[in-house]
Amino acid sequence: MNKKPVIAIDGYSSCGKSTFAKAIAKQMGYLYIDSGAMYRAVALYGIRNKLVDGKTVQQAQLINQLDNIQIDFRKNMEGRYATFLNGENVEDEIRGVEISEHASNVSKIKEVRAKLVALQQAMGKNGGIVMDGRDIGTVVFPHAEIKIFMTASPEIRAQRRYDELKARGMEADYQEVLKNLQLRDLQDSTRTESPLKKADGAVVLDNSHMSPDDQMKWFRKQYSK
Repeated sequence: MNKKPVIAIDGYSSCGKSTFAKAIAKQMGYLYIDSGAMYRAVALYGIRNKLVDGKTVQQAQLINQLDNIQIDFRKNMEGRYATFLNGENVEDEIRGVEISEHASNVSKIKEVRAKLVALQQAMGKNGGIVMDGRDIGTVVFPHAEIKIFMTASPEIRAQRRYDELKARGMEADYQEVLKNLQLRDLQDSTRTESPLKKADGAVVLDNSHMSPDDQMKWFRKQYSK
């Protein structure tokens, strides 16, 4: 029996990677893994344990406590995947703007990335997964059978992020969201450890003016058997 492929989706913040990846996973019957949520969960752990404060990360202490951080994904009653940190559902808590900035900071730490990359690779060792993030096709699964690099204009991505936060009942300011997104883009693409870039062999998908349905039509056409 042939091993099911790994589908690696990379791209900029708030360009709809998770929505796209979830739709593909549902269609293919594969496991969906949100790698970005894993870094957000580490950031949340750091905040709760006073290891992350403002722009400061107590790196040595956080590294020493990495073995205390357990992250997994489980389906809720509606069949949607939620992120669990040490057995607690933290899906809503990790989606705020504050967590986004802290997640970018902790993602720069070599030891944090090593731990999460190893966990991600273990999750996908048997194939049949769709994983989205910023270094999936370059570092986590460089030999993935399908690689996609997603992008969209900063303004459109900021509007999507703003709408998502408001839909969750969270306070949000468009200009603040845009500023945070542009900072995240800069940090992700210039960091020393696993910077965001298009993987070798990846197909670019600019979804600035595409609906979720348009993207799935693109995927089916691009990867039809």
